[in-house]
Amino acid sequence: MSANSADGPAVLEVVLVKAGRTKIRYAGELLSDDGTRIAVRAPWAGDGVRDFGFVRFESGDVLTEYYWRDRWYAVKEVRSAAGALKGWYCDVTRPARRSGAELVVEDLDLDLWCGADGRDVRRLDEDEFAASPLAATDPGAAAAASAALDELESLARGGRLTALLA
Repeated sequence: MSANSADGPAVLEVVLVKAGRTKIRYAGELLSDDGTRIAVRAPWAGDGVRDFGFVRFESGDVLTEYYWRDRWYAVKEVRSAAGALKGWYCDVTRPARRSGAELVVEDLDLDLWCGADGRDVRRLDEDEFAASPLAATDPGAAAAASAALDELESLARGGRLTALLA
């Protein structure tokens, strides 16, 4: 499936769902969809600045986001407005579902950050995941989510995260 159009770039509405509710929705430019992996470029969609202490997401930042229909995660390359690489924010999610111009992704709480130099790798939100009812309500999804976080960490620590996005 091509992302190219004679009318200009195709727009895809990204819908992030958490605990059954829409957390955020935003428009992004569809870069590619090969039937398995979907790539989207979008400006930082959050309100104002989000300072994590180890990275700041702010107005003007651009994210190139990679989603898979067969993997339990999404990887977002984060760049400043000037184009400097900040790093990769990885969300553990159910496999992405695309229907026409809408891409729905269910966030499963677990996240991973990998800084631009590859040395700062952090597992995030494990407390939220542990407190969620997922292990009781869907043990298979909980196991897949934990395995996805382990895989992302292994890729990041092994310097193989960028190869996944190539």
